[in-house]
Amino acid sequence: MEKTDKLTVMESWKSNLRAWKIWWQMCPGVFISKFVYSVFNAASPYVTIYFSARLLEELAGRRDSEQLMRWIILILAVEAMRKLMGGILSHLTAYEQLSAKKMDDRIYMKKMLQLDYADIDRQYVYDLYSQIIQTENWAGWGMRRSLDIFEKMVCGVIRMLCGIGLSVSLFIQRVPESSTLAGLNHPIFIVVIIVLMLIIALAAPACRNRGNDYWNSYAEEARFGNRYFSFFGFMSGDRKRALDIRMYRQQEKVCSVYMERVNSFGVKSIMAKWARGIMGFWYVASVGVSVILTGIVYLFVCLKAWGGAFGVGSVTQYVGAITNLFQGIAQFIETLGEMRANAGFLKPCYEFFDIPNNMYQGSLTTEKRSDRQYEVEFKDVSFKYPGTDAWALRHVNMKFKVGNRLAVVGMNGSGKTTFIKLLCRLYDPTEGEILLNGIDIRKYKYDDYIDIFSVVFQDFQLMALPLGENVAGGAEYDEEQVKRCLEDAGFDKRLEAMTAGLDTYLYKDIDKEGVEVSGGEAQKIAIARALYKDAPFIILDEPTAALDPIAEAEIYNKFNNIAGDKTAIYISHRLSSCKFCDEIAVFHEGSVIQQGTHEELVAEENGKYYELWNAQAQYYVEKDA
Repeated sequence: MEKTDKLTVMESWKSNLRAWKIWWQMCPGVFISKFVYSVFNAASPYVTIYFSARLLEELAGRRDSEQLMRWIILILAVEAMRKLMGGILSHLTAYEQLSAKKMDDRIYMKKMLQLDYADIDRQYVYDLYSQIIQTENWAGWGMRRSLDIFEKMVCGVIRMLCGIGLSVSLFIQRVPESSTLAGLNHPIFIVVIIVLMLIIALAAPACRNRGNDYWNSYAEEARFGNRYFSFFGFMSGDRKRALDIRMYRQQEKVCSVYMERVNSFGVKSIMAKWARGIMGFWYVASVGVSVILTGIVYLFVCLKAWGGAFGVGSVTQYVGAITNLFQGIAQFIETLGEMRANAGFLKPCYEFFDIPNNMYQGSLTTEKRSDRQYEVEFKDVSFKYPGTDAWALRHVNMKFKVGNRLAVVGMNGSGKTTFIKLLCRLYDPTEGEILLNGIDIRKYKYDDYIDIFSVVFQDFQLMALPLGENVAGGAEYDEEQVKRCLEDAGFDKRLEAMTAGLDTYLYKDIDKEGVEVSGGEAQKIAIARALYKDAPFIILDEPTAALDPIAEAEIYNKFNNIAGDKTAIYISHRLSSCKFCDEIAVFHEGSVIQQGTHEELVAEENGKYYELWNAQAQYYVEKDA
């Protein structure tokens, strides 16, 4: 349940005002269009009311045919202009609204790109972001709803101002003293009528806001149902799951069962029960109170007209104006309630936006050495992930220079990937320091530092874009260099089979002619992307995991040529691939327990490397056996 009951009107206002400021910075056009459209929509009915009243006055009075014709022509012209302007503004607002929906995603993407990787990797941040998206998908609460609130508020204020302008004379015009209804002129009677109208006008939105509270209290359950629906409802459309779903008949045993088990939005849900009961009662009460208000307005206006205060045309004007006036008041009050409710949903949004960048960015420029003579040293480095007490790395001491080939091996969970994350400064060490040419890497400019690394991670991602852009990481690239990198990565034969060459789209998300690449082919493209960056350090995290043995042997045979004068660091579970490396670091339970060449480590019969090597030896065919 969202805790909105403790928020004051001022706190709610400030919360939504901040959302409006963010939207204004992202797409000011949506504010301008919504403001103009709201003013037009709120004011235009009063124009019709005013001119219709004048026409009726003429019909009930002199009935001058020329005057009637002028009024009719004027009304038709005004109505035509109103429809034309309404259509133009409607299309303009719809266009800006569509742009705003796209910007809604960009607001969060922009923050994601600015976050420290350590924060993106936190479960808390993932859960917070999921909560925001689920809430928006459920009922549009949060940043998206703040735009609707702005539009409703402007509309409500304009309706009130125009209504006051056209109805104030109702209380000024007096019934002739000779009339039996002259008592309607008494100030006390007028005050009583105004107070009664205000009470009823305030009661209607109060009832509606009371009904809206049930939506807010259902937020947590709705998000839970949304998660279920998003997962199980779209599972059948997930190509990666299609094989398992059919082989194990999961559509019957899993999808259907769970979709029926969670009934957050069905006719038997709590929300449906509330809609048929207490929540529905408050909504009906809101409408009923509005009808009572309309009846009182008609009664008061008709009595004054019966008493001779004004003619029949003014009856139309006052009834229409006061009805719209109090609808404006009701809309304004409802919007305040909606604003207060939305402030509760904006809290997690701001909590996400306000996540600080704690990683020190540094100020030193990373030296761009033509000879690429870089030396990296881990100096008593220890690390544990935020929110845990277990050490992922403990007292790691290691030094390696450019041009070396370093293999990092060890069992799952031994700290290999954590070692790479620290080297690339995706995380900072909990203890100790990492030095680049004798300087703590935290002192270098962050963007400069990460530019000296090319990495192929285990969970790398390719985009549904042309092959050349995937390799280059940009829309503009050197075609010859891209082809050379693909050839070095062993993708040249597959490239030759692509009729569009480097312009061939990967996957069919964007282009129906896009090609589906296998896991091994995708891995080769990822390796080519790392080569294209041409950074001094190339890091491959399980670079051949999805390759067949022949392709793996091909990559490793060419590896020295591929790496050139770069420092090559790679993680591998296949120890046969470590034999060509200059040095091997063996990780175990977060520590480097062995370090040396393949021949040196395999000779240590009591060592971990010897144990791992012999565990896999049955799969190797030694050339020197």
